[in-house]
Amino acid sequence: MLELTPSFFAVAVPAVIFAGISKGGFGSGAAFASSTILALFLPPGIALGVMLPLLMLIDVASLRPYWRRWSWPDARVLLLGGVPGVILGGLLYQVTNDDVLRFIIGMVALAFVAWQAALARGWVKLGQQPLPTGMGYVLGVLVGFTSFVSHAGGPPAAVYLLGRKLDKTTYQASTVLIFWIINILKFVPYAFLGIFTWQTLLADLFLVPAALIGTWLGVKAHRMIPERLFFAVTYVLLTATGVKLIWEALA
Repeated sequence: MLELTPSFFAVAVPAVIFAGISKGGFGSGAAFASSTILALFLPPGIALGVMLPLLMLIDVASLRPYWRRWSWPDARVLLLGGVPGVILGGLLYQVTNDDVLRFIIGMVALAFVAWQAALARGWVKLGQQPLPTGMGYVLGVLVGFTSFVSHAGGPPAAVYLLGRKLDKTTYQASTVLIFWIINILKFVPYAFLGIFTWQTLLADLFLVPAALIGTWLGVKAHRMIPERLFFAVTYVLLTATGVKLIWEALA
């Protein structure tokens, strides 16, 4: 059960601001760190329920500065694959428990860090040749699935979009559009599965300012803060929280 205590807000406010900065300025790839952090202190379903309305608000707040600057053909491919991915995520959620969700969220976090390390070391290279459209549909399924179970659709979306040789702003605008629509698609099954409660919605009302401040900071940071610095901090957070969630799940 979610209790709106000072300790909850001490964790939730920075986490939501971090999500806003990530989605508003750095391609959404690390926004799921906020859900990962909350899942350390809350049942995973409650953490997901708290974050989704706030992520949707951040999506809307991010639309204006990037309006029509996206690549619609590339976004459409991921969205078409994302629909069955969301359905698969909903089916899995119905047959799992909290420990399985903790394990999945933790593994996604560590996989994200490992993937970024592989890119940094040159073991994997993106953008040398445009990825085929068919690969986009496959990655779209991963976008929808990982977004549903952990709000972590950013990494597979990044693989495809970066592989399409998009410039920085077109890439950022495309992620804003994609996750605006994906999060709308997730809302209805989240409601039917009981992920939202009166407590999560009340928490969201208090956290709205943090979401908007984070988004504003993210748009500013898009032009001012080196991506390398931002993601270095993110990788440390994700590694620590991912290991902790997997440990708790297995214990």
